[in-house]
Amino acid sequence: MGVSTTTRDGVAEIVMDAPPVNALTVAGWYELADALLAAGRDPEVGAVVLRAEGRGFNAGVDIKEMQSTEGHTALVGANRGCYAAFAAVYDCEVPVVAAVHGFCLGGGIGLVGNADIVVASQDAYFGLPEVDRGALGAATHLARLVPQHLMRAMVYTCRNVTADELHRHGSVLEVVPADELRDKAMEVAASIAAKDRYVIRRAKESLNGIDPVDVKRSYRYEQGFTFELNLTGAGDAHRDAFVAASKEAR
Repeated sequence: MGVSTTTRDGVAEIVMDAPPVNALTVAGWYELADALLAAGRDPEVGAVVLRAEGRGFNAGVDIKEMQSTEGHTALVGANRGCYAAFAAVYDCEVPVVAAVHGFCLGGGIGLVGNADIVVASQDAYFGLPEVDRGALGAATHLARLVPQHLMRAMVYTCRNVTADELHRHGSVLEVVPADELRDKAMEVAASIAAKDRYVIRRAKESLNGIDPVDVKRSYRYEQGFTFELNLTGAGDAHRDAFVAASKEAR
């Protein structure tokens, strides 16, 4: 349980496994960030596959941890941990292929939006439920997956989109049956890892350098509004309601 890395034939496979829904704790986000950066620094690695076990790819932060921790330690930790993990996907020295199945929500969007390539299973769906949780963030990364007006609609209404929709927008490379997802992601990563390692690393660096939006600074700006919502009490109110609803649903 947690984050594991396996390297074979130039591809580092990083797997999130945090039941029941891969909602990562503060420590989990930092563990993921460390794994991504370590894989990128490994001279034997030419590409990374980021995927998950369980019911879905990622459900964001562990709200229950946040609400059960006194003070603001967990809130600040989750924000900093997400920032570190999203940045690690972006800063990983080699291309990152995200393999998405089931739900990709909240923090999952931050990971996938910063990935270099996305492949998804037919059951995958993507969304930002932040407004319903009394928070904001990862619109920076959602804007890398969908056009501006759809991004705004998704933020305001918390609407989800399917893998097929993202494939039509060109942000998902391929949509495959769930039992073929890992193989497809590994196939794409292997084709990259077969290239000259030095050239691929410079390609990643150069593409990051010409991005029109500074994803790290943009996301940090968004996070400021999450802290504001918490100061006004809106954040706690919505998170408490979420935890209560989760208990009732058991």
